[in-house]
This record gives sequence, structure tokens and C-alpha cells, in this order.
Amino acid sequence: MDSLDVPEFTPKHRVPPRLRDYFTGASPFHRHLESVRKQTSFGQTPFRRKIPECSPLQENFDPQRIAFLLHKQWTLYTLTPMYKFSYTNLKEYSSLLKSFIAAEKQKGLAVEMEEDFNFKVIFSTLSGVKGTQRDPAAFLVQIISKSQLSSKNAEEKVVWTGWFCCVYGDSLLENVPDDFTCLPLFLANGAESNTALIGTWFQQTFDCRFTRLTISAFNLSWMAAMWTACNLEHYVAATELLWSVPCSPQSLDISYAIHPEDAKALWDSVHQAPEEITQEEVDLFIDCLCSHFHRHFKINLAATRLVCVSTSVASAHTDGKIKVVKEMLL
Repeated sequence: MDSLDVPEFTPKHRVPPRLRDYFTGASPFHRHLESVRKQTSFGQTPFRRKIPECSPLQENFDPQRIAFLLHKQWTLYTLTPMYKFSYTNLKEYSSLLKSFIAAEKQKGLAVEMEEDFNFKVIFSTLSGVKGTQRDPAAFLVQIISKSQLSSKNAEEKVVWTGWFCCVYGDSLLENVPDDFTCLPLFLANGAESNTALIGTWFQQTFDCRFTRLTISAFNLSWMAAMWTACNLEHYVAATELLWSVPCSPQSLDISYAIHPEDAKALWDSVHQAPEEITQEEVDLFIDCLCSHFHRHFKINLAATRLVCVSTSVASAHTDGKIKVVKEMLL
């Protein structure tokens, strides 16, 4: 999710007067913004993203399984294609990974499980987490522990979860050899020491590599717009954006919260085509919010860096951590 060098585009439409006055007003900052837009030369087609239609594979969607993934903070990683990975061997992988963890624990390496705990490793497929028939099936890895001192009916505890997925990855799959399985996104929830240990096993077993994934301010602005665009039966949480102000000796953060209905009304006023979202619309959405903030507090957020967005649907931080709280419907 590296930031792309995409120029700002002159909007072909304007926010309706009521919302324009509310979010921008006739501030000097807004007039300067409009002046810059008029003087800028734009030679490229605006960057656009199609809104995917409902997946034809949604009949395989298991709401209970997906609900397990909600309300948890996930750390994002990219993953190179895995060599000789097979979905028919998931039970064998469970046994091999368990033996690997036990061996590393005996060596005294940090494993986030108590000494008196038994544990098991479970690999399982995650139905419905794919966009097209061509996408490889997502799968889930769980470490589950149970105290040896407890009764047989004691509740088992999930101490670590990771899932691997590829959604609408047609462009990535074009040049992947048959011996490789491409699941480029890995999400982990649990102790980092466990993540590192399990990542080592995957790298040794499937000749792949994990890389921590950060989220640029460019992509955070897209997430803020797209999640605001989602249709919800009711709004629960405010739309919140967090900007980091670089200063010495320590950084300063500015938190900006907008009522979710106001944020949705603003987005609806700038969004045009129902089948796609454009860079122009995202820029205008963020610009209006920044102009409104400048009008009231005389702080130019353009001099800061967007580091976190939080909505009724999900939240994301530039350090590559996300939390999904609702299923997303555009």
C-alpha cells in the first residue's frame, strides 16, 4: 500500500450549497485551495476504483465464521507465493506446525503460552472470503490452548489467529506458476512472538517471505471515503481522523471527529457514479473536511500527516493495523 504519485484533479462537480457552506465556508484557506486547483495542469485520467459487485461465491459465505474475524485488531503483512502448498494437506500442516512450536518452546524461545497449557493447531478453509472463482481459497490458522490443570470440560482459549487471503487478485495471479499458491495478504491477531515463530515455519516450509505492511496516508484517505460510503442500517460511531503533527521534541496528534450522518451526507454530495469511486471524489471529500477544520480552528491539516481513520465500519492505522466491526456494503 505504498503511496502513489497521483496529481490532484479539478472537480467537475461541487458540493451542494448547504454542505459546502457547512464544511468549507468562504475561508481564505478554501479560496487558496480553489485557486491552486484552477492553476494546476492535469494531464492524466483521474484514478478510479471500481466498486466490486456482490461476489457470485457469497452462497458459500459462513456468517458465523466471518463474525469471528470482526472486532479484533489485525496486523497486516504481505506474503510472497507459497511453493507446494496444498489445501488437501491442512491436517498434516496442523500436526507439523504444532511439533515445530513445541520444539521451539523446549529450546526456551518465547512462546506466548503458559507452561501448564496443552495446545493444538488448527488449519481450516475460510469460505466466502474471495471475490472470483479464480481467487485461491482463504484459510485460517489458530493456536488453541487448554490448561492441563483444568477439567476436561474447561473452555479452550484461542491464543493466536492468522488468516491468508486473496480477493479479486486476477492481476496478481496471471504470472504465478502452477506450483505456487498466491495469497498475498496475511493478517495476524495475537502475540508478536507467536507471529514471528509461525512466520518462520511458513517461510521454511513453503519458501515464502512475510513483510510487514504499512498503510500510506494516501490509502487511509481512500479507506475513510469508501467506509463512509458504506450503507448501514444505523450509524454507531463517529467518523474520526487522526493527523500527526511533526514537531520537536515529540510528535503531536490532532483528532478530528465528524458525526457519521454528516460524513455520509458530505460523501453523497461529492460521489457521482454508483459503480466506481474516483480519486477526484476522495480528494474533494478530504479537502472539505480539512477546510471545515481550518475555518473553525485556523489549523492547516495539509501540513500534517493522516495516520489513522476510524468509522462505524472499520478502523485502520498507518502502522498496518486494522479492525473491522461491520460487514461492508457499498
